[in-house]
Amino acid sequence: MICRITFVPHPDAVREGDCMTKKRNTALPLFTAVVSALLISGCTTPKQSESLSMTGMYFDTVVTVEAWGTSREVLDHCEELCNRYEHLFSRTLEDSEISKINASAGQPVTVSDETAELIRLGLEYGDISHGYFDITIASASELWNFTDNEEKELPDPETLADAVTHIDYHNVKVEGNTVTLTDPMAKIDLGGIAKGYIADRLKEYLESEGVEHALINLGGNMLAVGERYDGTPFRVGLQKPFEPDGTTIAVLDVNDQSVVTSGNYERYFEKDGIIYHHILDPSTGYPVQNNLYQVTIISDSSVDGDALSTTCYALGLEKGMELIRSLDDVEAVFVTDDYELHLSTEDLPLTQ
Repeated sequence: MICRITFVPHPDAVREGDCMTKKRNTALPLFTAVVSALLISGCTTPKQSESLSMTGMYFDTVVTVEAWGTSREVLDHCEELCNRYEHLFSRTLEDSEISKINASAGQPVTVSDETAELIRLGLEYGDISHGYFDITIASASELWNFTDNEEKELPDPETLADAVTHIDYHNVKVEGNTVTLTDPMAKIDLGGIAKGYIADRLKEYLESEGVEHALINLGGNMLAVGERYDGTPFRVGLQKPFEPDGTTIAVLDVNDQSVVTSGNYERYFEKDGIIYHHILDPSTGYPVQNNLYQVTIISDSSVDGDALSTTCYALGLEKGMELIRSLDDVEAVFVTDDYELHLSTEDLPLTQ
């Protein structure tokens, strides 16, 4: 899912950022968060009012981590973690574990603990979503071009129909650290869940290093560690669909939570009055068509937000809202094509 989110450090000042949301290019959205910081030189011990940041390109998107009161070594290790996870989960890197599974022709493949765990999570969300979230969507998604398709070409209908026959997450078996595709033609794409998982692991690492205030911005997944160093919440502006970057439709106050948005307005092209976007229906291989522009998930876990934002977009407003209200500690903002906001609860710290 891809989205644009604006980070708002202070109520009176909006700082814009690109957010790659869910799923851009295998890719997912592009996101840049800028946080104001007071830098005091000459101190050997980092102060809570001092911030350091790292920025790198992973998963075809910009990843930014900004943390207060920590060391450069901690931020450098965040980069190392991002690099490691990219080489585990990427569908496009030939030597990644996911690529090895996809090239296995149904033979068992031994993977790392992290890859096995993430695939299990993907399968769980397949069950929760009743198949609307399916990590074997790759056979269809690889036929679409939402990045540089100037001719606005659609996949060949017969080829796409054949690809859909290989979309079924039930064909993925995980036993310990061994993964097997019971359909040799099936392919795994973790783009709808990997960035959330990585954001959670980065937060886990930062907290283990004593970091109390940080902002993780990973391909459309924004995850806060605590609140700002001054005790105020992080403020996240939600991009108004189909408007210039930085145009917000609402602002959320966030404290130690994740905000992930999926929508049809980032990676898409329009042909004959129809918007073709990157959120695909596993049952048809074509983009989901409904009256939603975007879904934003607010949750404690970013991996939950990643999977649920795609799932709820695919389910549509009524069924998506029903799913969210059945879950604990998860809230959502749905934006319909008339730009009306539909909240899962009126208690959300949101301003328009």
